[in-house]
Formats: sequence, structure tokens, C-alpha cells
Amino acid sequence: MKVLLIGSGGREHALAWKIAQSPLLTKLYAAPGNAGISGHAECVPVAADDIAGLLEFATRERIDLTVVGPEVPLVAGICDRFTEKGLKIFGPSGDTAMLEGSKAFSKDLMTKYGVPTAPYEVFTNVKEAKHYVIESEMPAVIKADGLAAGKGVVICDTSEQAVATLTQIMEKRIFGDAGDKVVIEKKLEGEELSVLVLTDGEKIIPLASARDHKRAYDHDRGPNTGGMGAFSPNMRIPEQEIGEIINIAIRPIVEGLHRDGMPYRGVLYAGLMLTKEGPFVLEYNCRFGDPETEVILPRLKSDLLPALLQIAEGRLEFESLEWHDKACITVVMASRGYPGSYEKGYPITGLEAFKQKEDVFVFHAGTAWNASKQIVTAGGRVLAVTALGDNLKAAHDRAYQAISKINFEGGFCRRDIGHKAIALHVI
Repeated sequence: MKVLLIGSGGREHALAWKIAQSPLLTKLYAAPGNAGISGHAECVPVAADDIAGLLEFATRERIDLTVVGPEVPLVAGICDRFTEKGLKIFGPSGDTAMLEGSKAFSKDLMTKYGVPTAPYEVFTNVKEAKHYVIESEMPAVIKADGLAAGKGVVICDTSEQAVATLTQIMEKRIFGDAGDKVVIEKKLEGEELSVLVLTDGEKIIPLASARDHKRAYDHDRGPNTGGMGAFSPNMRIPEQEIGEIINIAIRPIVEGLHRDGMPYRGVLYAGLMLTKEGPFVLEYNCRFGDPETEVILPRLKSDLLPALLQIAEGRLEFESLEWHDKACITVVMASRGYPGSYEKGYPITGLEAFKQKEDVFVFHAGTAWNASKQIVTAGGRVLAVTALGDNLKAAHDRAYQAISKINFEGGFCRRDIGHKAIALHVI
């Protein structure tokens, strides 16, 4: 099979690494890829949001399957365009990808299909939104409605902070058009959980559980990011309970969309809060999570490519996937200033030490080659340093040992990924 992988981040590097192991693969392309992905695929200079260019390339090269990593082309309807041309593609339609493309659409769909979620209101008028937060009980969560690269969610402890946040999002437009509409919801308290499944629109296969760390700095401080690290499995949640959570949080969406004539095909990711009153859905994503993918795929024994192909064809035949018993942790090394502005082009040293490692994987999230053939920083999240271990403590120690050997100017990471789970002797 000739496969085209769309994207250029750590998630796509992990996907490229896993797809490249499949005996079904004859050639892997990545558009546009990055310095790390180039070790597994031929990178082609077509942007992930250049749907016309991607369609032309896939047609010319007679690609057997296209796998879409990031959310932007999915929400823009890339799967519809490919399908219309008779090309197989893994990912949801543009209509169903609006589960991630619009927070308001997602919340309304949860209400329609009976999925528990926090009470919310939707606003397009900034004055009305400000009046609402002044009169509301705090804390609250303000979400830009559209895509904001994982940064469009702000937890506000006071009305003053909420008003300032609305000014930033709706008036100063720090997230562009994504902030034309906002969702304001009650802040939930509890344990966060990420649940990802594969589905062809009817059958649902769960992926390994994971726990993401969104805040930029240790002890869950600082602004929200696209994710600063993750671990898997999330053993604080028994496997039986995961099945129950899927029945509450994911199955109603899959079955409801199917009934309404919009089958969801691809990965469906639910971000949940496990409260004293039970699980509540915080958000849905329409693609593999990042950095969850970097801790889930190293634990996957099964060949991923056949499942992706079957879903693209609308006929998922697998009943389950096989997983390693080991724990996995990933720690993101980011550029100074992230998730705000940051500089690019700093050389990265120490990467060569991990090329032959079987239990340490350095997935490139934002890297490139410079004119001197050096690997340099090219994004806010630069590397996802990942390690396997017999338990989470072993994986944690191995990941941070690897980080100690990698350097680039201004680089930083959280030092506490997985600490709460380790302290509770859960994993």
C-alpha cells in the first residue's frame, strides 16, 4: 500500500513510526512532515491545509490510503473532497468534524443525544457575554467556539478575569475568527481523562487510556497549551469503568450521528472530567490526540494500518486491538515563550543518542532541517520525549533521563508529568 500521512507534528511522527512498521506498507509519504518524520517517510512540500494540493498529489501518485493527522483539514472537509474523487481517506466528514470545529455545535449535540456535560451558554455579542459573567457564579470556563490549536480555553476564577478574557477573545480577537462566538460553562471539579476510540460509524473499538497535562508549568499552573505531556494507561480508571464511560460519552454520539445519516468514521476523542456526580464530557476532538498519540501507539502491539484502511472503507472488522502491558510516558520539550510567541531555528543536540533505543522514542513535534543540515526548532512544542517502562515510575525516570541529554536554546518542559499517579502508587 502507498500511504499519504498529512501533518507535521508529534502526533504525525508517532503515526508515521507506527505505520512504517506495517507489512502492508510499500511507500509512505508525509505532507509536509518534519525532520523526524523524514526518517520514516518521504516528505513532500504540501501544506496540511492545502486540500487542492493534497488531492492532486494523492491522485497523481495513486495513493491507496490517506491518513489525516491535524484537525484543520478535517474541519475544512478534506475527507469529503477525497471521497468524491474515489480516494480512500481516514477521518470524519466535514459535517461530523464540527464536533471539534465548533464548541457550540458540540455542546448542542451532547444535549441532543443525552451526553452529560457542564451547563453552558453561547454568545456572539460581547456585551451580553460580559453581562452574563458579571452576574454568574465563578469560577467559569470560557471557550472560543472555533479551532484555536488547543489554546482557546480559559479558566476564570473571578468575574473580572472573565470580562478581561472576553475582551481578549471577542474584541482583540487573539484567536481570530475562532472567537466570533464563545461558550461559557460551569467549571467542573474532578479527575481528567482522555478516551479515544476507532469507529466506522457503527462499531467502536477503544484505544488505550491516557491522561494529558494541559497547563504550561508544573503543578498545573500557567496557561492552557496543546498539551505538555501524557501517560498511559490511566490505571486510576478500571478497564470496566472505561467501557461504562464509552457508553455514556461516546456511544450516544456515534449512534446518534448514524441515525441522523451522518456516520462518524475515524478517531473520536472525548476529554472528560470524572466528578463526584459521574463523568462529564468537556470536549470532543475529531482526530488522534496530541500528545496522547505519542503514549498510546508505543503500547500498541497490533498493526494499525489495517484498522485505518477498514474504517476508511466503512467496514471495521476488528473486535479489539492488542496492547503491551508496559506503561508509557511522554514529556513535551517546548520553546521559550510557548504557548505565546517564540523564536525558531535553534539547533537541537543530543538526538543521536536515541536512534537505536527500543524503549525511548523522541517524536518530533516542531522541527526542521536548516541549510547546514542541522535539526533545528520550528514550533512551540518541539519534541515529545517518550519512554516505555514496566511501570509508570520506570517510564518516567527513563523519559527524564533522555531529556537530560537533549538541548536547544530556551527549551523547557514540565518536570511533574505523571507525578500524581506515581505518588498514589497506582501504576
